Amino acid sequence: MAEQSHWMRKVEADPGHSQWYIERFRAMAREGADLVGEARLVDAMVSRGARILDAGCGPGRVGGYLAAQGHQVVGVDVDPALIEAAEQDHPGPRWLVGDLAELDLPARGVPEPFDVIVSAGNVMTFLAPSTRVAVLSRLRAHLADDGRAVIGFGAGRDYPFADFFADVATAGLTPDLLLSTWDLRPFTDDSDFLVAILRRETAS
Repeated sequence: MAEQSHWMRKVEADPGHSQWYIERFRAMAREGADLVGEARLVDAMVSRGARILDAGCGPGRVGGYLAAQGHQVVGVDVDPALIEAAEQDHPGPRWLVGDLAELDLPARGVPEPFDVIVSAGNVMTFLAPSTRVAVLSRLRAHLADDGRAVIGFGAGRDYPFADFFADVATAGLTPDLLLSTWDLRPFTDDSDFLVAILRRETAS
């Protein structure tokens, strides 16, 4: 059993945390906020009908948009309350409760591989540190040979970018493109956000 994530520790400490998070995004949607910038980048990377895994999908804003664009979407999150909200607010994708560190979708009747795996919303920083390489390895295992993983998170969240790049290499992934925003600005040494587009490392 994987170590409990930081997210679920927050939920245990504050049982209302998940609902607060859900309502926060519902309120932003009602106010017309742009909540799908991450999804637009992913949509631009693939042809119609692509198989996409939303890893750490939360209440479904990214996967819901991608499904509406005609993609085959599966979303996984460790928090049952967030999955319930995704089912209510974004019907269409297959939403599943699951721990990314133990991800085995074929065992749950979900065919693989995926053309793209997206992990937005600082998901990587909510993982238990001991599970980071395991999560990246499980994501790699679910990628098509020519598939790509898109992972975004901010600095100052106890996961230095250098540590992330080391974990990426350990997990058998390699960067294709590094950005500092979801709207395609380049990553530099002083960037305070990272969007890493990764592919499977191939033997040379």
